Amino acid sequence: MGSARVIDGIAIAAELRQRIGEVAARLRDEAAITPGLATVLVGDNAASQVYVRAKGRACAGSGLAAFDVRLPPDISQADLVAEVDKLNGQDRVDGILVQLPLPGHIDPERVIAAVDPAKDVDGFHPINIGRLWSGSAAFVPCTPQGCLLLLRAVHHELSGAAAVVLGRSNIVGKPMAALLLAADCTVTMAHSRTTDAAAICRRADILIAATGRPRMVKADWVKPGATVIDVGINPSAAAGGESRVVGDVDYAAVSTVAGAITPVPGGVGPMTIACLLRNTVLAACRRRGLSDPPL
Repeated sequence: MGSARVIDGIAIAAELRQRIGEVAARLRDEAAITPGLATVLVGDNAASQVYVRAKGRACAGSGLAAFDVRLPPDISQADLVAEVDKLNGQDRVDGILVQLPLPGHIDPERVIAAVDPAKDVDGFHPINIGRLWSGSAAFVPCTPQGCLLLLRAVHHELSGAAAVVLGRSNIVGKPMAALLLAADCTVTMAHSRTTDAAAICRRADILIAATGRPRMVKADWVKPGATVIDVGINPSAAAGGESRVVGDVDYAAVSTVAGAITPVPGGVGPMTIACLLRNTVLAACRRRGLSDPPL
């Protein structure tokens, strides 16, 4: 058995961010437009604070404007929706991201539905979900979009490929299936209630693992030569008690069977924020009637 090609998400994301920076510079120089992303953070969740800071740094690195809205954990749902509506009305804000999870007394679906679909750079608004599944222009959730770009770095042609999406979340699994269908793949979805998921996965030319279960996908789940995209980010204790993250795929074993595979970390993760910046630039152009830049 050989060793799989490692799909370097760090390098591919860096190339995407460079292209985003070039487009942002042209928009600024030629049209006096600076794409702007507003992040709404409710409460003091430590992980969410880390994510928001990372998004701010990424915006600065690509020449985008970043606006932070920090709100108290006990804010009412009505007041949170009012804050989102303020951002809907601000012309300098092209994208709005409400950082999840929200406190338990807030209904996230109502908050997401309050975001202007033209500024929904997370791709979670029901209108964008419907557009994605109907084949219309839509903002696509960032992680599945990143997975698709990683696949295109390996496959010049996806048409006709047998793809299996393992996991059916609204954030990854379902939109991933829609993107693969749009790319003319033959798509099967498997999930926690699927009978003999391993046998279904073994038929896949492309396997997307997004279950949230560490190292669930073993070598005998994978067709020799298949491309494996591992979306999982699961905490795990390393030797010596150090904390680290592992994917949904048993990387060491599967990499001896697969043709190409994403590592964790360093695979899908870097693409998610890069695709958030991509969506923000697309939103800035679409809101002003400009054609989509080549991103």
